[in-house]
Amino acid sequence: MSKQYEIFIPKYSGQLMAGVDEVGRGPLAGDVVTAAVILDRNNPIEGLRDSKKLSEKKREILFEEIQQKALAFSIARASVDEIDTLNILQASLLAMARAVETLPIQPEYVLVDGNKLPKWTYASESVVGGDDRVDCIAAASILAKVTRDREMIAFDDQFPGYGFAGHKGYPTKKHLEAMDKLGICEIHRRSYGPVKIRIGTSD
Repeated sequence: MSKQYEIFIPKYSGQLMAGVDEVGRGPLAGDVVTAAVILDRNNPIEGLRDSKKLSEKKREILFEEIQQKALAFSIARASVDEIDTLNILQASLLAMARAVETLPIQPEYVLVDGNKLPKWTYASESVVGGDDRVDCIAAASILAKVTRDREMIAFDDQFPGYGFAGHKGYPTKKHLEAMDKLGICEIHRRSYGPVKIRIGTSD
C-alpha cells in the first residue's frame, strides 16, 4: 500500500487526493514552478521520493512514468515579476493554487508540502517533509523539479556566461562571479539581496 494512504487514512481514504509541491524558492533567477498530482492507487509507481534525493536520470524516468500513470497532473508557476512583487512565499502559494485549480480532475483532498497552505476552499492540510513521506507529494516534487531544471538548461543558451545549466539559478560561487562580471539579466529576481546589490552593474 502506498505511503500516502498508510499515513492519511484517518482523514481521507478516497481516490482523489492530490499532492502539491514547489521547486525554486532559493534560486536567484527563474520562475518558481509547482506541480499537483493525483496518483492512481491501482497503478502504483515505485521509487517515488523527494526529487532532491534522486539522481537526474531517475528523476527523468519517473517524470515520464508519473505522467503516464497518474490519474491527473498539472504544472504551474509564478513568474519572476510575481516573485518580486509578492515575495517568494506568496508567489509559491499562488503557483500551488494554480497547479491544483488546473488539474483536469479536481481533487477531494489536497496535501501540500511544507507548513503553509494557499488560500483556497479545498479540504487540505500541509505536511512538513511531505515530499519524502507522501507519494503524491513526491510525484509533484519530481514533475516540478524536472520542469524547472529543463527550463534553466534552456536559459543557459539564451543567457550565456551565467552557468544556468549547472547551478539552475542557485547562488553558487560561479553564479555570483558571473553576475559580478556580466551584471544581471532579465530572469534574475531583483528583490533578492545578491541581485539587488548588483543591479547597478547591469544598467
